[in-house]
Amino acid sequence: MNNVPIVFAFDNNLVMPACVAITSLLKNANPDTFYDIFILHSTKEKLNKEKLNTLVNQYTNFRIQYRTVGDEFDNAFEVRGITTPTYFRLLIPELIPEYDKIIYSDVDVIFREDLHDFYQTDLGDNYLGGVDVGIAFRPKIQHYVKDTLKLDPSNGYFYAGNLIINSVLIRKDELIPRFKVLAKKAYYYQDMDVLNIACNGRIKPLSPAFCLSNYLLECIYNQRETVLKYYSKQDIQHATESGIIHYNGEKPWKGWCYNQDIWWSYYRQSNVYEEAF
Repeated sequence: MNNVPIVFAFDNNLVMPACVAITSLLKNANPDTFYDIFILHSTKEKLNKEKLNTLVNQYTNFRIQYRTVGDEFDNAFEVRGITTPTYFRLLIPELIPEYDKIIYSDVDVIFREDLHDFYQTDLGDNYLGGVDVGIAFRPKIQHYVKDTLKLDPSNGYFYAGNLIINSVLIRKDELIPRFKVLAKKAYYYQDMDVLNIACNGRIKPLSPAFCLSNYLLECIYNQRETVLKYYSKQDIQHATESGIIHYNGEKPWKGWCYNQDIWWSYYRQSNVYEEAF
């Protein structure tokens, strides 16, 4: 079996979409893939595990383990309605020491293919593997990275919602204390800014199929010639046909967005399906 460890972090507000995301993950697993799933949650909230635990009634190619996070981020900056669990991903190398490399994902996603090939990515001396937000064709983000974060835009600026984490190197270079210090600063994009600052120049660019955000999809539809300067036709085809859909703007369970029909299809197949909803 191919063992693929993957981490999610959320509170009770996101148990429903988490179940949908994990359903899509397990439904699209190869027969020889086993997912070792870790869920990070706060010690201050009793996570509703009932629906998560009933997934074993439908699938056998996984296990779920829970890890708690204490008060490390009680003073972390909050903005845009995004609460402190967003910072939990910064502690993954410390909280899950049994793996030297691990995948992290937000729960506002739909997986449409097996993740083993992504997990096999050689990160080399990079701390992370991630998908660039498209900084090359986003002038406002370029200015933000250069003027606010004081970083070189040519190094890229990467999404934090889907990551391959080089845990062994992060532990070796003792980055987590720096993550914690940066998390207290008022960065608009919170953990995404923290990771891009602390790991600047040491993030391996991945195919957009690993994190097909709503924004990147909109660019593919409306600025295709521009996007083709940075990604191949094969990369774009892979992303749009079977890549991880990341609903990083409007959520499909709340309103209209790209690929909402795909989310609802998996919702109807999940263990949280309610006809009325």
